[in-house]
Amino acid sequence: MIPEPALLDSVRPTERITAGGRPNPEFREQLRRIPNRRNALAVIALYVQTVAIVLIAVRFDDWRAWSNWLVWIAAFVLMGRAHAQFAALMHEAAHRLLFRNRRANDFVGRWLLGFPSFTPIDAYRRGHMAHHRDEFGPDEPDIPLYRGYPISKDSMRRKLVRDATGRTGWKLFKGLLGAVRSDSPPVRFQARCIVATQLVLIAIGIALHHPLVYFILWLAPFLTVWRVINRLRSIAEHGGMQRSKDRRLTTHSVKQSPLARFVLVPFHIGWHLAHHVDAGVPMAHLPKLHAELQRAGYVVEALEYRSYTALWRKLSSGASLPG
Repeated sequence: MIPEPALLDSVRPTERITAGGRPNPEFREQLRRIPNRRNALAVIALYVQTVAIVLIAVRFDDWRAWSNWLVWIAAFVLMGRAHAQFAALMHEAAHRLLFRNRRANDFVGRWLLGFPSFTPIDAYRRGHMAHHRDEFGPDEPDIPLYRGYPISKDSMRRKLVRDATGRTGWKLFKGLLGAVRSDSPPVRFQARCIVATQLVLIAIGIALHHPLVYFILWLAPFLTVWRVINRLRSIAEHGGMQRSKDRRLTTHSVKQSPLARFVLVPFHIGWHLAHHVDAGVPMAHLPKLHAELQRAGYVVEALEYRSYTALWRKLSSGASLPG
């Protein structure tokens, strides 16, 4: 999975990219401008989309019709995708790149993105910054998601089945419930905020005479569809890589397709190598940074996977392992 050394020796510094593959100060300043209005519209659009999916589904509540079942199945899958969108925008807020105003950034990140989608964003931020400081290092919080690759096809299938059937999600969910009684006040507070937010969502469903909609179209997709998406995205970011100061050895680069951006990597989060080159660049500007890295030879054609499917195929090409 590690790129050949020859692919790392082709950097040609430009007026925007240094020999080390970093944006120069002037270009970096341009890239780091936070698009407040664009991000606000993204949050609003996400809520409009999520509510619309629920409203469309509950209109088809006659379970005797097969066509209604198809609507609910489609809504179920789309709500898993919605969790991916919540996570992407929450990730942006964790980097404090959602809004220039820190209070607004943290409020929206906690109460409108993190807590509704079961994420204690402050704890996530601490772990995620450790991830950026030293990928695959001793404090790496995400190692369980992408260590040991490439694995066998059977091992990959077992992992995805556990995700799709809710076993992975339930294990993590029990950890969240346990945090409600944590000895750490900050951990306990955030866990209780998450639980309180979920109770509000349940109450809204009850008030609208659809008491099960929360469990069918919010909790269940989180425990199943989102777990599959999260694993596939995570291993596509770092699976099979190694600890290094060169981000091309820690992070994959994958060509972005419209379908992948719709389902798997919304809001430009799929330009992950560019994100690790400079974690202070908002997602909206990652395509521009990636293009400049290509122009400078930091990212060459042979270094990029042509699709996520091609990368997953490589990640599941290893020897048979347990798990």
